[in-house]
Amino acid sequence: MGAEQLKVPALPVLLPLGAVLMLLSWLWLRRRDRLTARRLLAAWALSWYAVAVLGATMLPMSLSWGPDAGSAETWRILLVPSLSTRRRDFVLNAMMTLPLAALLHLNFGVTDRLRVVRIGFLLSLGIETTQLMLILTLHGNRWADVNDLLSNTIGTILGYLGWWRLMRSARVRNAVTEVPAGVR
Repeated sequence: MGAEQLKVPALPVLLPLGAVLMLLSWLWLRRRDRLTARRLLAAWALSWYAVAVLGATMLPMSLSWGPDAGSAETWRILLVPSLSTRRRDFVLNAMMTLPLAALLHLNFGVTDRLRVVRIGFLLSLGIETTQLMLILTLHGNRWADVNDLLSNTIGTILGYLGWWRLMRSARVRNAVTEVPAGVR
């Protein structure tokens, strides 16, 4: 008995997933009688954001298991923050969570700074924990890195600050705020 292997490609998974999420968000809004163009666009933006995060953090993925799979590549697990992390990786990880505050506000009405940062931190922690478990159990090819957790959280904070700076503008605020029914 050798090692079993599975390679999960990115595009054949991500493109159908995005289409399914778009359809589900449309059905969800329609079923709850909340379907408007703004809400649908916000839900679709959230759908494709989720697809992009999945693609950036998990795919493509190589997995292997079985008696001949070898030992886990624990050198891919970085639990101590390092100043020697690559700046480009740090910046890209921060950029990944920049849109989170806007998407949370537009889709779920989340406006509290601490709640937004907590959600960004927990999202990043979930990603890093999943990568860690994949390394330890299925010999995943990603890295579990505390520096990613830090940069994602910093990106969430910066995204929150940028979003609320944009919301100071009446033009932006009016463009993204729903007008209650009957008010014109």
